[in-house]
Amino acid sequence: MVIKQAIEVLKIEAEGIIKLIDKIDDNFVKMVELICKCKGRLAVSGIGKSGIVAKKIVATLNSTGTKAIFLHPVEAMHGDLGMVSSGDIFLALSNSGETDEMNVLLPSIRKIGCTIIAFTGNCNSSLAKNSDIVIDVGVEKEACPLGLVPTASTTALLAMGDALSVVLINKKKFKKSDFKTFHPGGALGQRLSSKVSDIMLSGSFLPTVKNGISIEDAVLHLDRYGLGTVLITDKNNILCGIITDGDIRRYIAKKKVISNTNVKEIMTENPKTVSPNSPTYYALNLMEQYQITVLPITNSKGQVLGIIHLHDILGKGDFKFNGN
Repeated sequence: MVIKQAIEVLKIEAEGIIKLIDKIDDNFVKMVELICKCKGRLAVSGIGKSGIVAKKIVATLNSTGTKAIFLHPVEAMHGDLGMVSSGDIFLALSNSGETDEMNVLLPSIRKIGCTIIAFTGNCNSSLAKNSDIVIDVGVEKEACPLGLVPTASTTALLAMGDALSVVLINKKKFKKSDFKTFHPGGALGQRLSSKVSDIMLSGSFLPTVKNGISIEDAVLHLDRYGLGTVLITDKNNILCGIITDGDIRRYIAKKKVISNTNVKEIMTENPKTVSPNSPTYYALNLMEQYQITVLPITNSKGQVLGIIHLHDILGKGDFKFNGN
């Protein structure tokens, strides 16, 4: 019953978003053009759950090159309206379009000289009638069985905000380097600014053995370097395979004897690799995707240049797995 209800909620919210597709029209285009030409800021406002969504939209816009502020409707009527100027655009979020605190604010916003854009589920509402551009974000029903708690409606608001943000990214030709500028101390900014070569292990720290040696010798290297991995190379230093502690444990668990066993019998051939110029976030994502903790670093010829361990990334405190 619990699983069935959870699935039903996700279906309702997903359907609500999908149906927004048919509501993207010339008004959306006008909104994007207007915001792109705006010399001021986008003041996003909402109250309650819509206010929370508004704050998220503001955060996304600011981090992707569009200046935005959050304006609480009530606080605006008690002094915060001073943050808004005639060169700004006012974006109001209200599913019903009849939120008293919002509608009371509109005449003051109009008097300042701001263009008003509405994200609302009621295109015949007071908010819609007093806005210059109306974006329909209406959903057929809430996921809440009582039809009272904003669920599908707030998801629709958030999705439309994301659609606006992403379109603006493309319209303004916002680049990764720009993102880095706005995130100098953030984990993602650090990822974008770091290359694998910056933190990989190389030289005498590199656990490599030649192809054809015995497992006993390979285990000695595993123990000596403490990385839980040894790389198998040929005479030209081209990567042939990789052996991990886990490979050896699994081999022994099958009641096989490792004495006089060649590394070829245990090693994983054609392991995942990255180049030294790969972004560190790419290496981290690769580790997560394939559930591995070590990646060999190779050049275009397949020659081993280094190795990078999960701990070398996470140990610096700058990176975390996605699930960010």
